[in-house]
Amino acid sequence: MPVLIVGAGPTGLTLGCDLARRGIECLVVDKAAQLFLGSRGKGLQPRTLEVFDDLGLIDAVIANGAPFPSFRMYADTQVKWTRTVHEMLGIAPLERAHGVPYPNAWILPQWRTDELLRDRLLELGGRLELNTEFVDFVQDDTGVTATLRRDGELVRVRSRYLVGTDGGGSVVRKALGVGFEGETFQTERTLIGDVKAEGLTGIYCHMLTTGNVQERFSLWSMPGTDYYQFIANMTADDVPELTLAAVQKILDERCGRSDIRLYDLNWISVYRVNVRMVDRFRVDRVFLAGDAAHVHSSSGGQGLNTSVQDAYNLGWKLAAVLSGAPDALLDTYEAERFPIAARVLDVTTRSHRQDFRDAEPGEGSLDIFQLKVNYRGGPLAVDARETPGAVRAGDRAPDAQCGDGSLFDLFRGTRFTVLGFGADTAAAVDEVGRAQGDRVRGRVLEPHETGSPVGAAFGNYDIDPSGPGTLVLVRPDGYIGVVAMDPAPIQDFLAAW
Repeated sequence: MPVLIVGAGPTGLTLGCDLARRGIECLVVDKAAQLFLGSRGKGLQPRTLEVFDDLGLIDAVIANGAPFPSFRMYADTQVKWTRTVHEMLGIAPLERAHGVPYPNAWILPQWRTDELLRDRLLELGGRLELNTEFVDFVQDDTGVTATLRRDGELVRVRSRYLVGTDGGGSVVRKALGVGFEGETFQTERTLIGDVKAEGLTGIYCHMLTTGNVQERFSLWSMPGTDYYQFIANMTADDVPELTLAAVQKILDERCGRSDIRLYDLNWISVYRVNVRMVDRFRVDRVFLAGDAAHVHSSSGGQGLNTSVQDAYNLGWKLAAVLSGAPDALLDTYEAERFPIAARVLDVTTRSHRQDFRDAEPGEGSLDIFQLKVNYRGGPLAVDARETPGAVRAGDRAPDAQCGDGSLFDLFRGTRFTVLGFGADTAAAVDEVGRAQGDRVRGRVLEPHETGSPVGAAFGNYDIDPSGPGTLVLVRPDGYIGVVAMDPAPIQDFLAAW
């Protein structure tokens, strides 16, 4: 088959959905008997919501989740402060008018995210096999032969490409033999789980303390359920038995009150912070994505979101190469995602070490919404203007209302999109469309369009509506590939890739 994906978490399921909707046969396997049960990676950032919109998941995600709750800090029974995530970062709330269709981070338990991705994968015709363990592989010039253990028996599966999305302990990564350099925080542990609670009011991240924020017990409201996700950091020597009674004892000691009762412990785990990443994302026909390629602190809620972006970057490239594009396109996956992963490791580690110590609003430096992630200067970013603007090739393509819909309505799907800013670009847009057929859709934008806020798209793309016509090529994953004044650079880009 074209693609074998090992690991049925958010990374593998996202990749499976992206390939399946492009008509690429794929099989997702996982050794577990069922999808992950806990709420672990619960925060979905605005850029991830945009990806889920493109994959046809957004209605279900919105229906099952809720806006990211505010943080509420307590000292005993007194509320010290309540702050939104925007106040914590010292930034103004995002608005749809600024090219962001989903301006709020969303909270959704990871078990539910996995379920929604699984359902979408099957709906699109993808295949999922649980109770199927990856054992080893060999690869040659034409494909990969993977050995799987299915129902106790070893079977071999032949595929053109293999993608390891099997988490921080990735068996694919170990079989591949790539480096996984970094550090482990040996003395720190995080206790995390799902539990019901009595004695709390309001939908918040309740951070319970006796005044010392480093010794706190956090309870996050989980939408659509009666459960809270609890989080408690501690030293390795202080990790208790994984029981409800032990968790209650930690809560009582840290919050200095006796009116909160925990019950119905549904899931519990001990998490050790690792800050590591591979030295290669690709070895010939084998790729690594998500936690299999990089692990870091959970500070800022970047793990699941960064992993989804890995899959979204790789999916369209695999599909293109399987449909005849040059193999070199697959090298751009590592070229684009490697520096992003390295930066996430750096900023989440710094955020983790700060850990609310004397933190005031506005001190955060992490782009947790992932809207500023860009591939500027990469192999798929061509800015052919003499003077590039604030929005450049390699950036995420902003949204804007235009006519009866939005630019994101136009981007949705599996094709490239060429935008012509200004009536004088109509011939150029038409030229690209004739050359590329149904691989590219086109749209000419004028600042005075009926039904559109004047200059909205021009403003979001930093293009002078009174200046010369400008062409923008948007990749299938919603990033700008080319900005040019004539169609030649766009034609060259599409011909090359």
